Amino acid sequence: MRPTVTIIGVGNMGGAMAANLLAQGWAVQVCDIDPARVADLEKKGASVLAVPAQAAMNSIAFAVCVVDAVQTEEVLFGAQGLACMLQPGHTVLLCPTIAPQDVESFATRLAALGVHTVDAPMSGGPARARDGTMSLMVACPAAVYEQQAGLLQALSGKLFRISETPGDGARTKLVNNLLAGINLVGAAEVLALAGRLGLDPERTLDVIEQSSGQSWIGSDRMRRALAGDYAPRAHVTLLEKDTRLAVEAARAAGFEGPLGARTSQVFAEAHEAGLAGLDDAAIFKHLASR
Repeated sequence: MRPTVTIIGVGNMGGAMAANLLAQGWAVQVCDIDPARVADLEKKGASVLAVPAQAAMNSIAFAVCVVDAVQTEEVLFGAQGLACMLQPGHTVLLCPTIAPQDVESFATRLAALGVHTVDAPMSGGPARARDGTMSLMVACPAAVYEQQAGLLQALSGKLFRISETPGDGARTKLVNNLLAGINLVGAAEVLALAGRLGLDPERTLDVIEQSSGQSWIGSDRMRRALAGDYAPRAHVTLLEKDTRLAVEAARAAGFEGPLGARTSQVFAEAHEAGLAGLDDAAIFKHLASR
């Protein structure tokens, strides 16, 4: 049996990460507010925690895989958060997509407890998290990276060492997700246009996938959209949040691009149109209805 890892937040990505580690023989503790999520992982061999503060002291790392900075604050420093039991030398992996300044703030507060921070946002979706081929963008001191290399390599077949400074992983993830959002809105727009021009959207997508307009997220989401499949894998609200954070980071750096802000606005519009709980493929539904 390999060492123990604690994962707080076992939704689509955190749950897939936990399943991947369990399949490799790691001991995994999980905690989530959704009983069905933890029950499924318990059947696979995970130990279930009622609250983060119950995590085992011998965990080699504590991975936080919740949605945003508010939830991260609660998991780390809430009344029953990890800070209640963390000891000097422990390591926390911050995996959510949150603002760089929030990562920096969490890292500073954890450092005051003698706890290391690995800024490790993830990308690739649940299927790739489950089979260990997702991307991890890692920013942490070299000594901490070496200490956690076995776990990081078990989680990701595409491991990118960004820098030694927590916060830079978050910056990289926001840049990536802004482009993902731009590509998704672009793909949805052109397929909605294809339909309005009297073209077969599926045949049009066949052409795009083998031509200069191809993008991975466009193909992945538009295939689902054209099939009418909007069951949420990644809710509209996730890229709404991520593109908003990316635009805020750009403005803070004094950069104003032509596409980012408009893309972020499209996701906000889709939310307001009642599509927030659907898969982000619903951007096609939103644009096609105009």
